[in-house]
Amino acid sequence: MDPIGLYLHIPFCDGKCAYCNFFSRCPHTGSSELTEYTSYLIGNIEAWSKKIDRPVDTVYFGGGTPSLLGHDRLIRILDTIYRSFDVVDHAEITVEVNPSSTDELDFAQMKRAGFNRLSIGLQSANENELKRLGRRHSVDDAYRTVKRAQIAGFDNVSLDVMLAIPEQTIASLDKTLEFCASCQVQHISSYILKIEEGTRFYHMKAQLSLFDDDEQAAFYEHTVQKLAALGFEQYEISNFSLKGRESRHNLHYWRDEEYLGLGPSAHSFIDGKRFYYDSDFQRFYENRICDESDGGDSDEYIMLALRLTEGLNFIKYHNRFGHAVSDKMIFAAKRLEQQGLCIVNDSAISLTVKGFLVSNAVIAYLLENT
Repeated sequence: MDPIGLYLHIPFCDGKCAYCNFFSRCPHTGSSELTEYTSYLIGNIEAWSKKIDRPVDTVYFGGGTPSLLGHDRLIRILDTIYRSFDVVDHAEITVEVNPSSTDELDFAQMKRAGFNRLSIGLQSANENELKRLGRRHSVDDAYRTVKRAQIAGFDNVSLDVMLAIPEQTIASLDKTLEFCASCQVQHISSYILKIEEGTRFYHMKAQLSLFDDDEQAAFYEHTVQKLAALGFEQYEISNFSLKGRESRHNLHYWRDEEYLGLGPSAHSFIDGKRFYYDSDFQRFYENRICDESDGGDSDEYIMLALRLTEGLNFIKYHNRFGHAVSDKMIFAAKRLEQQGLCIVNDSAISLTVKGFLVSNAVIAYLLENT
């Protein structure tokens, strides 16, 4: 049986950043609520393990701010996963941490328990930009977090970076990217700021000095070039790594492979079916699941594959669906190739950096020509 990824949503933060629309809130009753949630999550893991007889090769603690749980609760959850599921040797076990909530974390204890990858929310290495984003850490906090983790034995660390944020310049972006490289991390995720409905930035967008599409494109193209010069290969629209250090968990998503998501707002794809939990604590505690749809059809596979720099591989597509990519789609892709939006060869269709910038439109056009 093919292994699955396991995602655990930790829906707590010590404050909401101005741009964030992920489901999270401050714990209403402090540590007691964190302990209560941990217990419910552990029960959920145990219950699902009796329904799904599949090995697990990646585990990802996302949020929210998982590091708010502290190392003891995180280790309790991971121990439950190891007891409940067949976790393969050398599985990738990731936890997201924010530099503002890691002072009490015992990274060495977490490493001994089985955690082997950290994703750290840096966003910027410029204090003014961090303040504008509503982040509660300093650049020094981020540096200390990385170094403490590395001393504890973590040799697979990712940093998150945001592009086209208020007050950013190409020079300040270079400072951030060079800071990441100087930390000797293995992975960088880099996302263009989007103003999402319901966020603080959404309500104050008229007061923000936001960048237009061309300016955002300039930041993105510069990031791709700069990270390549620093030794980080782009493998997905927004993700870059040293060779062999791609996020194996996220590759489950982009390769349209199956995964189980637990926690309010978490989504799953198991046995060809997609389903999810509402963004609601009580409904999660009652294990009330929302049906979504069948998953894994050819359109979905194409859409996800084209997010990767390796693109839509013709042999992998044929092996999965039993038929070739249509000549009509290949002809459509060749028209886009003339505009510099993709590359077509005997083995694959892949988007260029320019194509990634308008990926939604490019992918929609190709799907219209399947």
